[in-house]
Amino acid sequence: MDGRNRTNLTNFILLGFTDDPHLKLLLFLVFLAVYIITLVGNVGMIILIRIVPCLHTPMYFFLRNLSFVDTCYSSAISPQLLLNFIMPIPSISFSGCAAQMYFSVALGSTECVLLAAMAIDRYVAICNPLLYSVIMNLKGCAQLVGVSYLIGFLHSTIYVASVFQLPFCKSNRISHFFCDIPPLLKLSCTDTRFVEVLLFVFAGSLTMSCLLAIVVSYLFILSTILKISSVTGRKKTFSTCASHLTAVTMFYGTVLFMYLRPSSSYSMDQDRVVSLFYTIVIPMLNPLIYSVRNREVKEALQKQIEKHLLL
Repeated sequence: MDGRNRTNLTNFILLGFTDDPHLKLLLFLVFLAVYIITLVGNVGMIILIRIVPCLHTPMYFFLRNLSFVDTCYSSAISPQLLLNFIMPIPSISFSGCAAQMYFSVALGSTECVLLAAMAIDRYVAICNPLLYSVIMNLKGCAQLVGVSYLIGFLHSTIYVASVFQLPFCKSNRISHFFCDIPPLLKLSCTDTRFVEVLLFVFAGSLTMSCLLAIVVSYLFILSTILKISSVTGRKKTFSTCASHLTAVTMFYGTVLFMYLRPSSSYSMDQDRVVSLFYTIVIPMLNPLIYSVRNREVKEALQKQIEKHLLL
């Protein structure tokens, strides 16, 4: 492409993972299976929490919203990814690219805040159990979830407005499987350092604020658990946090590695794998983590299965 302005750009080419048609077919089947498992797991979790009365608690209210966010997050990426495997030219329109970035950043940011809200819920449940039902009432939980969505979508608006006001004239070939920020910035024919610093500050502020809330919550939780005299009591109390702690470790570990580092250390091949993990794999794993490691969810699921088998 020549030095034309971005207004003349109608589409981007997503280079994805490979040009080998046989490997493309194999990857299509693998990612299709992952996407189906993601939808079944997360939608199943939403339905299970909705229909089982014993799961109508603040913790599962947050988990239901996490499953909804993961369903939407995966759906912002996976359908286009699957389509690219079977298209002769794996392209996405300019507006489609902006929309994909907007929803992926919005939902990822929402999950970031939502995981922090879930940490606060665990803190109140363990450290202030007598006030739990008062503090974490339905209105308070709904407000925390609403703030999570509001922050996520405002954060995404800043991101997309900053990135798509740049002129893209170096190429229209994105060395990635979806419209992510770092590879798009590389296509701009202007100096992107100001935008990079701006996005780094916003991403860093959001991520570190949420991470700080989680770390502080778990420090208080750990302190409370260590004061429990019996080993059985400590294990039982910690088990209520294990699933959330696993989800937090996976999500924040990949996000911190992906975005909070200088652009000089950016590696396309390496970051494709990392992006694949937090956009495709984590939304699939979250319902599995909460169903396998959570006794109440396992019992509720088992009862529902037995109930429907007897019908």
